Amino acid sequence: MLSRVANNLIWLERYMERGNGILSLLKVNFYANQDSSELFPWTPIIKNYADYNNTFFTENTVECLDFMIFNTDNSNSILNIVSRARENARGVQEHISRELWICVNNYYLFLTKKGLREKLQSEDPIEFLDSLKNFHLMYYGTIDVTQERGAPYYFLNIGKYLERMILVSDFTTIKLTEIAKTTDQLEQSFYWKNLLFSIGGYQLYVKKYKSTFKEDHVISMVFQEKLFPRSLYYCVNKLNISVLKLIEGGQLDKQNIEFSLGKLESIIKYTSIESINKQGLDHFINEIKKDISDISLSLNKIYFS
Repeated sequence: MLSRVANNLIWLERYMERGNGILSLLKVNFYANQDSSELFPWTPIIKNYADYNNTFFTENTVECLDFMIFNTDNSNSILNIVSRARENARGVQEHISRELWICVNNYYLFLTKKGLREKLQSEDPIEFLDSLKNFHLMYYGTIDVTQERGAPYYFLNIGKYLERMILVSDFTTIKLTEIAKTTDQLEQSFYWKNLLFSIGGYQLYVKKYKSTFKEDHVISMVFQEKLFPRSLYYCVNKLNISVLKLIEGGQLDKQNIEFSLGKLESIIKYTSIESINKQGLDHFINEIKKDISDISLSLNKIYFS
């Protein structure tokens, strides 16, 4: 498959996955901020998901949501993310289902509709965020039921699971930064609970552990739970399957990507909680991020150099 097509497919999915993750983070932080603004401020989110040279910071909820959704000077605003996803989808229309293109295009048209930005000022922010998240749910469902299971599907999956691993790692790092500021066990449990809500793992966690939010249990859930679709183990496993399918079909050269994936999968699967605690969770996450970066570089070397 042409490198341009593979590139567009991967980044189409990466942008859509990133948008969904940021919206989830905003929604969960909105609820938490209403209850405890000192524990769950908006500044860390702006700091982590705005441009490096950004000078805009606020603790006003609506101003933050406006910045993260509509501000075109913020490269990770939802409007910018969906605009780039649409451009990537436009470039591969012959490789994706017609329904999928319509889904992405409709999302863009909704975001650019006259008067929508003003609605954020007057409507319930949660209803507004949910209206945007519904487009992502529609997008995932459309891929599942309309996209043929050929090379384009597997390139889309590479983008999805690669971006999801980055987001989960970043979300965990954000919470670790806050946890390090307090020794209060109750406050720390609030941060862990907030993390689980942000990545959609709260319900499964309660079903499995039926306990308070213990760090070891949360780490196991986020990094190693086989049944949780946003755990790093689940993501790297799905990523591995997609890469192998592309290698078998001749659309992807092995290069170093198999080694990098195998290394990452082994680290996540076989590193014990005791070992993670010994080396420090922040160090463990940084090592995982490095391996994710190696995988991205391997893909860049194969396709996008």
